[in-house]
Amino acid sequence: MAIAKEQLRQIISENDINSVSDVYELFRESFKDMLQELLEAEMDVSIGYPKNAKDDIITTNKRNGYSPKMVKSQYGEIPIEIPRDRNGEFEPQIVQKHQRDVSGIEEKIISLYARGMSTRDIHDQIEDLYGIQLSADMVSKITDKILPNVKEWQTRPLEPIYTFCFLDAIHYSCRDEGRIVKKAAYVALGVQLDGTKDILSITVGANESSKFWLGMLNNLKNRGLKDVLFFCVDGLPGFKEAIAAVYPQAVVQRCIIHMLRNSFQYLSYKDRKKFAADFKAVYKAPTEESSLQALAEVKETWGKKYPYAISNWEMNWENVRPFFEFSDDIRRIMYTTNIVESVNRQFRKVTKTKSAFPTDASLEKMLYMAAQNIMKKWTQRYRNWDMVLSQLMILYPDRIQPYL
Repeated sequence: MAIAKEQLRQIISENDINSVSDVYELFRESFKDMLQELLEAEMDVSIGYPKNAKDDIITTNKRNGYSPKMVKSQYGEIPIEIPRDRNGEFEPQIVQKHQRDVSGIEEKIISLYARGMSTRDIHDQIEDLYGIQLSADMVSKITDKILPNVKEWQTRPLEPIYTFCFLDAIHYSCRDEGRIVKKAAYVALGVQLDGTKDILSITVGANESSKFWLGMLNNLKNRGLKDVLFFCVDGLPGFKEAIAAVYPQAVVQRCIIHMLRNSFQYLSYKDRKKFAADFKAVYKAPTEESSLQALAEVKETWGKKYPYAISNWEMNWENVRPFFEFSDDIRRIMYTTNIVESVNRQFRKVTKTKSAFPTDASLEKMLYMAAQNIMKKWTQRYRNWDMVLSQLMILYPDRIQPYL
């Protein structure tokens, strides 16, 4: 409730408030008094009569003094008195048994941790703002409270069909039996029938391999994902076979941007811009036939100087060609894994303070919190989604119609 101006002026006058610190101290004392009164009101309800009642009260239980308790608040540490009853039946709710923090600081710590702040930075900020000291170990214990949420999210049921699914991995250093080893965080991102994006899975495991991807795809299927129309992936050997083993009807599209990057490693820096400009005619072509013709022209221009940059496309053409069968609206979605790479860039942003994670679980915890922040911002559907879905319904009526 807002306080009237006259009341505020009276409070300022009666408490001799002359500075911001005076205001803060007044809030601190008022918070303490209000908390104490709430505890007294809870005891009144529990025991059945108000404190200092003069009438004869017929009851089998009575007040039995107080237990002192120090709690952390947004105004620092404050002492309060927890009422007791003789029968030990009173269970306060405003400050529960064993609760030592009434500030919401734990939620603030989790939020700061999710944004990539180091435990040292969190310690310094909490001390500056609230005068409360927290060790790195305490910060870790507080953030560990969300581990059950991580496990629940990792095993949650999925939609039965996703139109597009993008797979990629991001690599981190983790401690494993006393050694620092490279681990891969396998990320699957799906597009639902309504055109919205969803991070389906983040799984930390051995360094990137088709065997692990196969296990992750089976996990998606076990969680209810029955069908995927398109997979867009990078060039990991065995990727296509792993997808075919779990989702045999899916179209597997090799990421064009990854293919270009692979070609660039064979080029001198000064030629990359011109090569990329010439190569647009290959992946922007309206048909596969015209694309192959454009590839032949690029080969004529660059093949002698950079043979491996061209042969890279020729050897992988079967994994590149699928998107030529579809319209520009569908192509724009399926030809690149940029969307999941964008997610990975945001993961790197929040994990950059970590040279190595102590456990796989600590890495999963941070990526989970970052993923929740990322998905909160996904409020828009893909552009022209109504047109895309209309075309998909014509192309795959038997696979889409049952889920609409």
